[in-house]
Amino acid sequence: MKTCKPSVSFIVALFSGFVLLAACDQPQKQKPKTDTTARKDTTAQPVPKPDTAQIALTLPVLDALFYERDFAGTLKSQLGLTFSQIDKLRATAHSSLRELSEDGTADTVSARMANEKYQAKIDAVIGADKAQQLQQFVSQRYSQGVEGLAPSQLNFVPTDTRIVVNAPAYRMDVFQDGKLLKSYRIGIGYPEFPLPTGMRRADTIIFNPAWTPPDEPWVRGNFHVGKRVSAGNELNPLGLVKIPIGMPSLIHGGKPLEKIGNFASHGCVGLTNRQVLNFAPILAKLGGLVLSDNDVRQMEKSKNKTHSFKLPTRVPIDLRYETIVAEGGVLNIYRDVYERGTNTLDNARRVLAVYSVKYDSLSDQEKTSLNNALDEMNRDAHGNVIAADSLAPSKNGVPGSKLARAKKGKVTRRVKGQTAIGVPIAALQGKGYPIPVDLDTGAPIKKKLMDSNR
Repeated sequence: MKTCKPSVSFIVALFSGFVLLAACDQPQKQKPKTDTTARKDTTAQPVPKPDTAQIALTLPVLDALFYERDFAGTLKSQLGLTFSQIDKLRATAHSSLRELSEDGTADTVSARMANEKYQAKIDAVIGADKAQQLQQFVSQRYSQGVEGLAPSQLNFVPTDTRIVVNAPAYRMDVFQDGKLLKSYRIGIGYPEFPLPTGMRRADTIIFNPAWTPPDEPWVRGNFHVGKRVSAGNELNPLGLVKIPIGMPSLIHGGKPLEKIGNFASHGCVGLTNRQVLNFAPILAKLGGLVLSDNDVRQMEKSKNKTHSFKLPTRVPIDLRYETIVAEGGVLNIYRDVYERGTNTLDNARRVLAVYSVKYDSLSDQEKTSLNNALDEMNRDAHGNVIAADSLAPSKNGVPGSKLARAKKGKVTRRVKGQTAIGVPIAALQGKGYPIPVDLDTGAPIKKKLMDSNR
């Protein structure tokens, strides 16, 4: 199951604080006893805010944003939209959900074409100029980041405590005081519901969350719209743990193994239940709260009761979209899954420059391998070139600028072809972002091994 659409209770709770379900039960015990009214933020030296120009505003994402209490009013006061325009925009955004189907059949439409379709509909409602202002407004409001913590350069390696999520790499990393503690393979949002970028915060861990099905096509036949699904229901798509990280996103469990390393959610970071139960105590510790293995086991057993834990210290969540990453002597080129045109030679040069490596100084073999990797990872599911500045022809002979026709009413469920290519670069030895540590791929762990770790 796939969901990141907030329930009504989830949304109401957002208004009074930082994304906490109003319907959640209070935890029976919480250690240590800390005054959560004086929670502190992790601090760091101020750095430039990340570039948000490539962030796509899709209609499904816009629909989620309308659930924020002040969003519509801000559109009027800051963008000058009329009440009529706002109402039409809201209706258009919500109707986009009704066009999407998730019937289990595979689809590999162009994410770029889906985004262009959404953009055309927004333009038709409020005009191209206002649509561009809306894009900029959303980017600034939701992606500019936690003050002083936004990455200052490509492949930025944290020196503080934070969770780093890089969507194209399907990877989540846990850093404590600049040290990489653990890595997870994750599922990411569909292109129609892309995982956002920017700095967020996690301050709440909710075990056994309840869920209220929204009025959307993928719900039909599986749930009753508006009827609360209990925490103990095996069909609850949120799984055993959810961690709000700011609208419209969560980190949550409930994902089947085949969704890990693939499109899996409506704008959320998806984990299996086993992964999220492993991750929750680690996050709690980073936030100044102790959750023992026994605490987790007890909450796992009492699946019909929701337990909500506030973290004394908010943990920054660094959401990235980096398709070119230097790592352990290799330049990893990840497929441009949201088709944002990032896999270009110019961008590769910029990443190399971070490590004082010039493209012109590479060997002929390294250049050839890099160019081939960029070309392969710069294509959509139909073999068409994504980046606008690329002159390469598509593999089926069609010019790269031609987009495949999208199938109406389909969520883009998978990416065609390999998802990453590693290019060894001698000059990058000992440089770059750290390789995964204790990587959790989501695969089941043998029971004896699990028991021995307890």
